[in-house]
Amino acid sequence: MKEYDMIVVGSGSGMNVVEEAVNHGLTVALVDKGTILGGTCLNVGCIPSKMLIFPADRIVELQEAGKLGIEAQIKNIDFRGIMERMRKSIAETVAHIRKSLKFAEELDFYEAEGRFVADYTLEVKGEKIKGKKIVLASGSRPLIPPIPGLENVPYLTNESVLRLNEPPESLIIVGGGYIGVEYGHFFAAMGTRVTILEMADRLVAAEEPEISALLARKMSARMTVLLNTTAQEISGGDKEVRVKIKSADGKQDEIAAEKIMMAVGRKSNADLLKVENTGVETDEKGYIKVNEYLETSKKHIYAVGDANGQQMFTHVANREASLVAHNALHDARVKMDYSIAPHAVYSHPQIAAVGMTEEQARQKHKVLVGRAKYFDVAKGEAMVEKEGFAKAIVEEESGKILGFHIIGPYAPILIQEVINAMASGGHIDSIGAGMHIHPALPELIQRTLANLHQH
Repeated sequence: MKEYDMIVVGSGSGMNVVEEAVNHGLTVALVDKGTILGGTCLNVGCIPSKMLIFPADRIVELQEAGKLGIEAQIKNIDFRGIMERMRKSIAETVAHIRKSLKFAEELDFYEAEGRFVADYTLEVKGEKIKGKKIVLASGSRPLIPPIPGLENVPYLTNESVLRLNEPPESLIIVGGGYIGVEYGHFFAAMGTRVTILEMADRLVAAEEPEISALLARKMSARMTVLLNTTAQEISGGDKEVRVKIKSADGKQDEIAAEKIMMAVGRKSNADLLKVENTGVETDEKGYIKVNEYLETSKKHIYAVGDANGQQMFTHVANREASLVAHNALHDARVKMDYSIAPHAVYSHPQIAAVGMTEEQARQKHKVLVGRAKYFDVAKGEAMVEKEGFAKAIVEEESGKILGFHIIGPYAPILIQEVINAMASGGHIDSIGAGMHIHPALPELIQRTLANLHQH
């Protein structure tokens, strides 16, 4: 049995740990089944979806250009070309990663699914390997809900949808979270008749209520959005899928589409690893339990990224991996801080947020809340952006920014100024101290903070 200083399971954020460990002269084993070498984000998550959504954004901008006095016509959408460009880019990146692994010294790459068979010991392709320290960056997979009949119907997920060469004429998306609204936007732009089913009373339920409300209103103009609605039973085949639905008030109906997509969430891959065989505990949802240092219940075993389910965003996973590499390689005890972890939703309109929601902030703080519309600043008026807005939550006594939320064009770019300020203490004066270009959209941040008041 071969023994290593470090074993890393998963080639997404786990590669950050691999690189650090190799640079420190440790013997390292990377275990990954290889089908998504480079991780979820690169292969079936953030990267391919954004390569699809970017052209979708351009399509909708043309469709909405009338507000600017421009009459535009889209003559053709090369769906296959858009998909092939995305797949080609991903394939090239994966090939580069594979080549790098092949020539890496002090690194053994086990391209197969591994599972724990004893403490600190994995079995991979019949071979046992043992690690002094182990990092689990094993990722997640689509969560498939137990809807009667689903097992007999061909359905799409955020993974299989990337293999399409033609857009479906119609599509039902079960789930109105981040994945559901992003792909709803994409397919609607491609000309598909989209229906989103969401069991909660709003889309992207983790966002501020007024942001969810505006998103639902804007998306409803381009597709059917059914809130407070559950899928009761699914039937059909390759050419048509039928879904029996039930609303919160008890009303029942049936809808049909050419294809159906499951977008109800993600499931940790910890169960595939049989982590219980090495004494690693999971929670009721199957995510690996970690403390604030990202240590599992087993000494010298860490978990990062989707495997632990803390905040399932690539930038968070990368920060976790960097912290674990530091702690594991230097026997340090640095805590992971999620308080200023940002995220974005590439729907139309776009959403970005960092820090607490108003509801969360009010549980522990006395707060001031500020709001401003894009249209309140000169650049927003030039864009005729009348509905997008920003919202700030600030601690009244200290002037510290607790949370910031934006819905509208370029939201993920605009919020970076706030993220940087929060990382440096987060006082509102730190944003005001910098001179802002006029007219430019970042003035939205200034205006929002200028409108702070009690509620």
